[in-house]
Amino acid sequence: MPSPSAPDPSRRTVLATGSALGGVLLTSGLPPQAQAAAAEADAETGRSEAAVAPVDPWRTVLDDADLVWRRAPTTWYEGPFLGNGFLGSGIYAEPGAASTAVRFNIQHSEVQDHRPEFGSLFGLARLPIGYFTLEPVGAITGLDWRLSLRDAELTGTLTTEKGTLSLRALVHNDRSVLAVEVTPSKGEQGFRWVFHPAEAISPRAAFKPLPDGYQGNPPAEVADHNGVSAAVQPLLAGGQHVTAWRERSRGRTRTLYVHVAHSHPRTTALDRALAAVRAADRLPYAALAMPHRAWWHAYYRKSFLSVPDARIQRFYWIQLYKTASAARRDAPVMATCGPWLEPTPWPNTWWNLNAQLEYWLIHGSNHLELDAVTRALSEFRSNLAKEVPAPYGADSLGIPRTTDPHLVNGAASALMGYGVGIPGQDPPTPEVGNLVWALHNVWLSYRHTMDERILRDVLFPLLRGAITYYLHFLEPGPDGRLHLPATFSPEYGGNSRDCNYDLMLLTWGCRTLLESAELLGTSDASAPRWREVLAKLAPYPTDANGFMIGADLPFAKSHRHYSHLLAVYPLYEVTGETADERALIETSLAHWVGFEGALQGYTFTGAASMSALLGKGEDALRYLGELMTRFIQPNTMYKESGPVIETPLSAAQSLHDMVCQSWGGVIRVFPALPAAWTDLMVHRFRTQGAFLLSAHRQGGTTRWVRLVSEAGAPCLVRHGITGPIEVRDGRGRPLRYSAAGDGTIQVPLREGDSALITAKGDRPDLTVRPVRPNADAPRWGLPDA
Repeated sequence: MPSPSAPDPSRRTVLATGSALGGVLLTSGLPPQAQAAAAEADAETGRSEAAVAPVDPWRTVLDDADLVWRRAPTTWYEGPFLGNGFLGSGIYAEPGAASTAVRFNIQHSEVQDHRPEFGSLFGLARLPIGYFTLEPVGAITGLDWRLSLRDAELTGTLTTEKGTLSLRALVHNDRSVLAVEVTPSKGEQGFRWVFHPAEAISPRAAFKPLPDGYQGNPPAEVADHNGVSAAVQPLLAGGQHVTAWRERSRGRTRTLYVHVAHSHPRTTALDRALAAVRAADRLPYAALAMPHRAWWHAYYRKSFLSVPDARIQRFYWIQLYKTASAARRDAPVMATCGPWLEPTPWPNTWWNLNAQLEYWLIHGSNHLELDAVTRALSEFRSNLAKEVPAPYGADSLGIPRTTDPHLVNGAASALMGYGVGIPGQDPPTPEVGNLVWALHNVWLSYRHTMDERILRDVLFPLLRGAITYYLHFLEPGPDGRLHLPATFSPEYGGNSRDCNYDLMLLTWGCRTLLESAELLGTSDASAPRWREVLAKLAPYPTDANGFMIGADLPFAKSHRHYSHLLAVYPLYEVTGETADERALIETSLAHWVGFEGALQGYTFTGAASMSALLGKGEDALRYLGELMTRFIQPNTMYKESGPVIETPLSAAQSLHDMVCQSWGGVIRVFPALPAAWTDLMVHRFRTQGAFLLSAHRQGGTTRWVRLVSEAGAPCLVRHGITGPIEVRDGRGRPLRYSAAGDGTIQVPLREGDSALITAKGDRPDLTVRPVRPNADAPRWGLPDA
């Protein structure tokens, strides 16, 4: 702002038999042939719909979470959005002409400039592409739209003075094609599509002065290519991006097909864009939709969560839709607004909070196939050495505040002061810890999969380089401690010695390196130095108000970022397990959120997760309520001077933290639920240690907990079931377990084994089904006023 994962879900679809209670049984599944047949049937419009709907819990919660519009959205923050991690479209009334046109924005996460001499926010910025307007014959008088999460499609009608336009739209999962099918009534047969190319200039130009010598790219050139139209945008740095489209008529129905391609420095995008449109337009919309829907149906079935708060449950499933619309492992790490580029002062990827928060929810929701952070840091690691000042690049790595998708910052440090910087020497903002924080996300991916390749090939070597950069600057003080020269705590303003942002990340990094070396059986020459840091590093600066920004800088003004609190969350280095630690967390949290003025949405998601750490479910829910009321927009998007998407996605992680926590090697089931949430269902929630958790809370009591081990890691679980318990394996046989204190048990599970924990003598229903909401709530979107 601003601040190697799991297989593709299409290969892991799990369809299980239903019961009369409308759920899916954990203990029985269809044979592979029946699974394939059911998946195929489920993907086709109108086929098996009635048979599936009453018994499918995923369909029930997803249909309930669909966004609806009875009023015209007038901004990106109100309208439907489609995407596949690359191509994105936000849909709303044409500004200034709401009665005459609807805008379908066309943006792409790979389309950027390539002039590093102007920095990441101008010379390497994402570039706007343009938009189509759907222009009816008559003035628009009404609309009725529905964004189906399950199918990732927009459907509905536009009503005009001349008739109606029925439409269906999707951004195809595999083909990266926007397809919009329109069926007009007789009076609207003359509707038209018009493409409006955007000026290929950094969006930041509308907010900040242009760097000396910077100019926008030349205008796009629109031409026909044997029946396919294309807008070719040449780039001053070489290369091009191309928007190609064609409209096909089949009976009364007309379908628009759109594809975007980008190439640099070669000019190959035109041929690729034309070929993609020609391949897609041979298929009618229904044929295109079948594999698209199949991918999305399988995607959702990788996990399940139902809570008795209808508004929050719908919000949660929309975030899963949003994440898969904005992220893919092989797509660029999400920029501040995902693939939907709107006017923004932040037209690239931010690494001092945004990228980290955007991807947290993929772990618990069991969607590691979306992990672009691990892939990008590994693929472009050579650029990380170039982003630390000379002469440290020989052994050190770093990442600046902002980069393009290839982790290149360009000349931003010279233009804006956004480079990694040199502690104690480099004004104005030596922001050093961003790479370590980004690698915490990689560590989470390792811990949730226990995939040693992530640890060996990505986390260990990159974290070693990031920590080595710190080690160059640690200085012994007269107190015998190691101290850091002045660095910058993101967004607070002012540098400080022993900055908590850096001390906390340095502590976590050295501890993680030592643990990783032991797991990998590696003898590293730097290990003694890492141990010395843990033994002698200056303590985190605190005062009567809790954690300070740094030794020279108290926390004394409103501040949206929790950069000074990372040891509490998400690092879990300070967890409140002693009375003094708990008091420190409580004091720091209250002091932080007690300053109104600069607080923003992710302030409240961080506060909710910290409250969940302390087991304070009521406080966590209250903070999420503040977020929903004050910041979340009608379509669940979020803005701070421009569109940013990390906050709603991190709110889904805050919900995860209320439902399950697995830091410190212990799985904590339902650790921070508010009293009103007496019923709750979670299924295939992924935890650290590579366990899949399913559990049911009913009438305020945890009825059962089931864990499946994917890696054979030690299994310690704080199950929350009162009184004597039974633990049984997948065949119902008793499993030995041992008490580990504080309501925790240790269960020996090998890879592939499972354990079911219940109260002694209880044989609860293990059906996965949605829980009943405590009260109704309006849908997201713009329903009837």
